[in-house]
Amino acid sequence: MNGKMCEKARFEADVTRLMDRLYSAALRFTRNSADAEDLLGDSLTKAWEKYSTLEDLSKFDGWMMRIVSNTYISRWRRKQTHQAIFDEDLCTQDLDDTESLYAKLHQPFLLWWGTPEQTFVNNLLNEEIEAALDALPESFRLTVVMVEVMGHSYDEVAESMGVPVGTVRSRLNRGRRLLQKSLWENAREAGIPTAKSLEEQAK
Repeated sequence: MNGKMCEKARFEADVTRLMDRLYSAALRFTRNSADAEDLLGDSLTKAWEKYSTLEDLSKFDGWMMRIVSNTYISRWRRKQTHQAIFDEDLCTQDLDDTESLYAKLHQPFLLWWGTPEQTFVNNLLNEEIEAALDALPESFRLTVVMVEVMGHSYDEVAESMGVPVGTVRSRLNRGRRLLQKSLWENAREAGIPTAKSLEEQAK
């Protein structure tokens, strides 16, 4: 087997090992299976074209994830519209009263911490988080996914999206707060008891 064939075999083995994660990442970006498969195919083609430039093969996983991210972001940047900018501006309003979700979930928010009911709520929140994340404006959702889900640095996200690092920080902060607000409102609608709600009932 010549050198090029060995390289191809090694690439295919690395991709096969990582395929589930790569598809999950593509699906997270595109939110439907057909587009995820198309994104993944495009990303793999680009990865193979650049594979010979990867000097440290131990960094293949992160390198491959960045290619998936950058491929999607390149498509997204080409499709940006005035409406996307408008949505981003609109969603910066009315966030000042959003409290920390972490504080609500890990302090006196739930009155039966460590019980079977808590386990049920945790499972419910996983589903709610998925829905809330998908509902974010695109620029916020992409930033949250790239930083929180895929582990990219602020610098990497800024470079991919073509924006300053400060914009990445701002979008991430606003995206987190929108997620927190959505989850808290869903929890209240589900009737989950909180210290605040009991205080209100006692008045």
